[in-house]
Amino acid sequence: MKTWMKIVIGIWITAVIAIGLAMPIGYIPGLGAKARIIYFHVPMSWLSVLAFFMSMWYGIGYLRKKDMKYDIKSATAAELGFVFSILATITGSIWAKFSWGSFWNWDPRETSIFVLLLIYGAYFALRSALEIEERRASLSAVYSVVAFVTVPFFVFIMPRIMFSLHPGGGGSPAPILNSSGKMYMEASMRYVFYASLIGFTGLYLWLFQIRAKIGLLNYNSLLENE
Repeated sequence: MKTWMKIVIGIWITAVIAIGLAMPIGYIPGLGAKARIIYFHVPMSWLSVLAFFMSMWYGIGYLRKKDMKYDIKSATAAELGFVFSILATITGSIWAKFSWGSFWNWDPRETSIFVLLLIYGAYFALRSALEIEERRASLSAVYSVVAFVTVPFFVFIMPRIMFSLHPGGGGSPAPILNSSGKMYMEASMRYVFYASLIGFTGLYLWLFQIRAKIGLLNYNSLLENE
C-alpha cells in the first residue's frame, strides 16, 4: 500500500471518530442515545466476517494450488478476523453495560460471537500443534472452509431466530439490517456510518497486507536457512 493511502486512511478514521463522537444523533430504535456505538461496533463485526471469508478463500486457494503463500494469507486473515471479533465483543459489551446493566448476559448475540471465538481459537491451536508445514497448511485450509460455514449461521441467523435483547433479535427493531430493508438512521448518521465502514475496511486491508508480507518474509527466511 502506497504511503499516501496510509496517510488518507489515518486521517479518514481520525475524522470519522471525531465526527462520530461530536455530531448530534437522532433516535434509533433499539439503540436510543447510545447509537454512536454503531460507528465502531458494526465495522468490527463486518470486518470479522470479511476476514473469515478471506481466510476460507485463501484456504481454498491453497488446496487447489498447494502454494504456501495462500496458507500464509489464510492464516493472516483468520488472525485479523479473530482480533476484530474480540473488538466487536468489547464494543458490544460496552453497549450492553449501558443498555442492560451488565457487560455480559449470555444473550444469543453474545453467545454466538463467543462460539465463533472458540471455533477460530481451535484453528490456531490446530496450527500450533502441527510441525510439518504442508500438513499444517492442508488441515488448516480444510478447517478454514468448515469454520466459515458456521459464520453466517452464528452472525446472521441464530441471533434473529431466537429471543434476544440485542436490536434485531426476536423480532425487535433492527436499525441496520432488517426485513423491511429500511435503515433507521438520519442521513447525516448514514454518511458517518458509511465512512466508518470504508475507513476501517481500508485499515483492515492495510493490516492484512503488512501481516501477510511479514509472514512471507519469515517463510522465505526459513527456506534460505534450511
